[in-house]
Amino acid sequence: MKESVFRIKENRKIAPLTFLMVLEGDCAGMDRPGQFVNIRIEGLFLRRPISVCDVRGDELTLIYKTVGKGTEAMSRMSRGQELSLLTGLGNGYDLTKAGDAPLLLGGGVGVPPLYLLARKLRQEGKKVRVVLGFNRADEIFFEREFTELGCEVTVTTVDGSAGIQGFVTDAIPEDYSYFYTCGPEPMLRAVKKATGTSGQFSFEERMGCGFGACMGCTCRTVTGYKRICKDGPVLEKEEILWED
Repeated sequence: MKESVFRIKENRKIAPLTFLMVLEGDCAGMDRPGQFVNIRIEGLFLRRPISVCDVRGDELTLIYKTVGKGTEAMSRMSRGQELSLLTGLGNGYDLTKAGDAPLLLGGGVGVPPLYLLARKLRQEGKKVRVVLGFNRADEIFFEREFTELGCEVTVTTVDGSAGIQGFVTDAIPEDYSYFYTCGPEPMLRAVKKATGTSGQFSFEERMGCGFGACMGCTCRTVTGYKRICKDGPVLEKEEILWED
């Protein structure tokens, strides 16, 4: 973990309440898909944790949804503005277990961390299937970007206004070697029940410190409680304990 100053290169709306921000700065130590950054927002005590969508050279891409004061403030920021980030946070996904045909399942703002994962898996020559889940058609983002990576992309919407009507679990193919997923906890619970292989879950969680000191974000596992910010946000399917 280190603190660095980044400069905003781009900040634009890509869907209702959803924004894409490109930052320029020192991206060393952020090469593992599934990591996150913690952003200092002027006037607010707690930093805001945001998953890393992509890293290319000195450019860091984040996608965030405006859900409170911090992200609303971010949505109003302009090109050239500087931000203090804690970088290199989280354990990230383990690509070595992917097999030849991994499946990626993302729901809403759980989609962004899967993009860097998909890009790296495609660089390794993997056949990557991606299922993106949204509530309705106007919320869809990054379908084209995943397709351009060479992924086989399926979209689901709860209201049926685009793609397959239903949830990501309604579009899980039969033939995949391993899975990676990120999204709200109800979706992750459903994915665990619907999948027949091992896999990795990335948790979306409200955090206090963001680096394991406050114990404010925990998940019950077979070896005890783990901190999402420090021991996660990625956990293995077999270690997670959820009450049915």
